Amino acid sequence: MKFICAKSNLLAGLQVVSKAVPSKTTMSILECILVDCTEGQIKLTANDMELGIETIIEGDIIEKGIIALDAKIFLEIIRKLPDNDITVASDSNLKTTITCEKAKFNIIGKSGEDFSYLPQIERNDSVIVSQFTLKEVIRQTIFSIADNDNNRLMTGELFEINGEELKVVSLDGHRISIRKIALKNSYNPKKVVIPGKTLNEISKILSGDADKDVSLFFTPKHVVFEFDQTTVVSRLIEGEYFRIDQMLSNDYETKVIINKKEFLSCIDRATLLVKEGDKKPIIINITDGSMELKINSTVGSMNEQIDIEKLGRDLMIGFNPKFLIDALRVIDDEQISVYLVNPKAPCFIRNDDNSYVYLILPVNFTTVN
Repeated sequence: MKFICAKSNLLAGLQVVSKAVPSKTTMSILECILVDCTEGQIKLTANDMELGIETIIEGDIIEKGIIALDAKIFLEIIRKLPDNDITVASDSNLKTTITCEKAKFNIIGKSGEDFSYLPQIERNDSVIVSQFTLKEVIRQTIFSIADNDNNRLMTGELFEINGEELKVVSLDGHRISIRKIALKNSYNPKKVVIPGKTLNEISKILSGDADKDVSLFFTPKHVVFEFDQTTVVSRLIEGEYFRIDQMLSNDYETKVIINKKEFLSCIDRATLLVKEGDKKPIIINITDGSMELKINSTVGSMNEQIDIEKLGRDLMIGFNPKFLIDALRVIDDEQISVYLVNPKAPCFIRNDDNSYVYLILPVNFTTVN
């Protein structure tokens, strides 16, 4: 096998597929990136058996062939070579030579025949979303998935398609994030749970270009994302997702309309007094026309008042400040509405058409003057 291509093309391709190389594995072949030049194009593939990524790069094939190369070594070599054309050639003994200008590396590859190819997935009924929309909806929800495997469904996000609407839901037991997106076309109902790891990696690869689309294909066990020259195949998380509709309510005793930026800045300042690992709540006291935010920690204390518009009863409630910050950071509205019932019930941050809903459970606190 032998091909020549620009360093920028090869490096970009390797960086895309390397996201599917496992950090730990007992199968050494999975630590490799497959370089396949057998079909007239340079195709790079990585696969950790849960997530597989394949991308095609531009270059000239001199001799057809296939080889699997250690992902870490291959990527680091290419990264550190001069910005010029690179030649990659391998012989029948799997010895691979990488040359660029006056630099020359020799590494030993593995047989491409031993590599675990991506599963062949039937591509029927694609759902089309712009790269910008998909990247944004992941950013606006991914922070509230669970980071441990106690309940696998919580480590993924629900993608529910109904007609012309895509609803994305994540939760971790303390909060729920919901985003609804209008699609360009109408689709048959679909409901799948996509692993958070897959969505994190997808969002890093997507350009975020509003004029470029992603095609999603679903099967009972897999989801496929196709965009640019890249294909991502991921296993789905199996099981019945939580019935979140039972957790959502339109009832409230107190409604607060507040400037989002001011609210976020105030909470952000308060967390300066919280050491990492400390679980100090931010206490919010809501009265007519004013919201007072207080925090007390071993470092010190802070309180600040913000002007608000209030409907309903006065209320004092405590929250984990990080949960509020995570939600507020991904809301673009200048003014937001916060709905509360009592100090023990969840608060809802949502807009009038419910295109976003953030539910956050309160925490217990003791008041200190």
